[in-house]
Amino acid sequence: MAGQKRDKVRERDITGLKYFQDLLPLFERLHEVGCRRDKAGNRELFMDEYCVLVLLFLFNPIVTSLRALQQASELKKVQRKLGCPRASLGSLSEATQVFDPAPLREIIAELLGRVEPIRQVGRGQLSQELLAVDGSVVKTLSTIAQAAYLKNRHGESLSAWRLHTQFSIDRHVPTRIEVTGGKNSGKTDEKYVLRESLQPDRCYVMDRRYAEFKLFNDIHAIGSSYVCRLRDNSNLEAVEEERELSPAARKAGVLRDIVVTLGAASKAEARPDHPIRVILVRTTPHAKRGGARGPESDGILRLATNLVDVPAEIIADIYRHRWLIEVFFRFFKHVLGCRHLLSCDPVGIEIQTYCAIIACLLISLYTGKKPTLRTYEMICYYFTGLADEEELLAHLEKLKSHDA
Repeated sequence: MAGQKRDKVRERDITGLKYFQDLLPLFERLHEVGCRRDKAGNRELFMDEYCVLVLLFLFNPIVTSLRALQQASELKKVQRKLGCPRASLGSLSEATQVFDPAPLREIIAELLGRVEPIRQVGRGQLSQELLAVDGSVVKTLSTIAQAAYLKNRHGESLSAWRLHTQFSIDRHVPTRIEVTGGKNSGKTDEKYVLRESLQPDRCYVMDRRYAEFKLFNDIHAIGSSYVCRLRDNSNLEAVEEERELSPAARKAGVLRDIVVTLGAASKAEARPDHPIRVILVRTTPHAKRGGARGPESDGILRLATNLVDVPAEIIADIYRHRWLIEVFFRFFKHVLGCRHLLSCDPVGIEIQTYCAIIACLLISLYTGKKPTLRTYEMICYYFTGLADEEELLAHLEKLKSHDA
């Protein structure tokens, strides 16, 4: 189509590849993934090579599609620095049918262990890791007509995918992303997906879509805690004398601090099996306008928690930090470029999202800071040759001086 053809990726468009070499030893364990079916030994593209090419896509704004990635793989510099052979478009497309994304979780866990947590909230009051939990939908098609007839090999619609994400508030990086179909029901429901991945010694910070008593019970039973916003019409019946608010709590906008009975009208197995404390916090009222999503807000946050002894102002502050996951979704889609998916297959999307987590972890490890737009831009300038290594290092030193 005239006027829409992109320039071919050239040798001078790709630089900064030596920073990927630190990652190559971690990726070595991926080399044999998916090779069991290749009894004839004809495989030309291996999973470690595919993943490092996906990372190249995430860090280089010139590489904007699967075809551009294939062109980049033809460059001698890419082949030499990344140890990747030329990859055909067919091999790149077939990768999602061969490779298993699960081993990438081990690499993520290993990199997470290298990121030093920086507790911003609840220091000295709560030792559990703070995890903000939410889901975000990534659309893969531009028209309803396309969604009506395009399916993947499992017969699932390619119109949208939901990314069920757990985000470490202490490390400022995502720790887990589960990919399901766009519908929020059954086994793709956000509460079901979270329930399947619960771990002990965590504090799950959730919006009101996760307000379910059975989920609260499951989190409590596994040895974790939660701070979850309740719906505005929740019936709050106090079972203890209302707690007196401290000056710090009042300053934080806390209006009430009560232990309540919830779920009295529910079946016995669906009722809370532990004391639930509700903190009411003043916030800005929200009126639904036009096509805005979500219900209106009456200006009061009702926060349910099983943390009965943590100061009320800390509970309010924990929930305020849930917003970091929304910031990450914007970073993920608009900065890392994941509004465009290299694959419409759930396995391919999972590999791309795990590589995006690795990209965030690499930024944190290289800079000692949370991933930000300015730092990401500087890294991209370096990778595209607009900034040299001296300018990149000067930027990183400037970040450190701000913290000193």
